[in-house]
Amino acid sequence: MWPWGHLAVGYLAYSGLRRTRTTRPPTGTDVIALVVGTQFPDLVDKPLAWWVGVLPTGRSLAHSLLTASVLLAVTYGICRRNGHRSRWAAFAVGYVSHPFADVLLTVLAGGYGRATFLLWPILPLSSPASGPSVVGVPGDFPIELSLVVAAVYVWLADGAPGVASVLPLGSDPHRER
Repeated sequence: MWPWGHLAVGYLAYSGLRRTRTTRPPTGTDVIALVVGTQFPDLVDKPLAWWVGVLPTGRSLAHSLLTASVLLAVTYGICRRNGHRSRWAAFAVGYVSHPFADVLLTVLAGGYGRATFLLWPILPLSSPASGPSVVGVPGDFPIELSLVVAAVYVWLADGAPGVASVLPLGSDPHRER
């Protein structure tokens, strides 16, 4: 899945969870944590596999639910102590949605063996190491595009949270003067 597809899946999941639990849309800082979470597995695995060569594939260490459980337990303790549980929840939803989004369509098509990275290193990886590629699965593009359109719609309906967090203070058009 492309980075924007991961972001779309993560945003839809987190916004839905947040609205179900609190009836409020996500906050700007939560969205920033969510963005990092949705990209985190690829930001770790792909460089370490493709350019450094210390991982067997671009879907291994950070895509594994074993790694995710340890990392999320540690970050939960830190965020809880600092009063940032909603940021942790946003990061966690983004992080956990990533590996499942990578494999969902494959598993639905019966390719269960392609999901072994979810329990790596307990299960062997299903494919050998490969280099960087920008070629996605063409049949997945309409699905990802639909997810992105839906996520943008929900994000706008939520008030575009996160924009004010990354714009310079004087650039926020909604800020009161």
